[in-house]
Amino acid sequence: MQISIAIRHGHLSEASQEKLREKVARVGRYFDRLMAIEVVVELTNEQAPRVEIMVSAEHKHDFVAHGTAKKFFPTVDSAVQKIEQQLRKYKDRVQKRHRNAGRNSGCVPGEIPDLTDEIPNTEESPDSVVEKTVVEKATGKKSDQSSEVGGI
Repeated sequence: MQISIAIRHGHLSEASQEKLREKVARVGRYFDRLMAIEVVVELTNEQAPRVEIMVSAEHKHDFVAHGTAKKFFPTVDSAVQKIEQQLRKYKDRVQKRHRNAGRNSGCVPGEIPDLTDEIPNTEESPDSVVEKTVVEKATGKKSDQSSEVGGI
């Protein structure tokens, strides 16, 4: 996972950048398939620094979070917390989708459904089906044999 840090309108010491990198790197524990993390620090207003974190994951999923506070590291913590929440929600959504995949189709994984009830009986000729229907309507009873009709 690549972590890049860009600083606009100011300068951060190497120690601050390393601490920032450590804080941002911990989002990897929530989702394994992260490709890159980009952090943009805007120091235009020294009283309220702004941090933007952009995370790219596999399959073209991008997550973005902004944070603004009176001090730098609380701003970073706020943005990291927002990204972590987005990653947790996304991971839960993906896991639910995969867990419920078998339930929506009506099949249990590894089990072959019995479809014999849905296959029509092709051994009977269309004439015998018509004869059965005529006998059933005339007598009001269901017949299992087509020989009851006689000469129809």
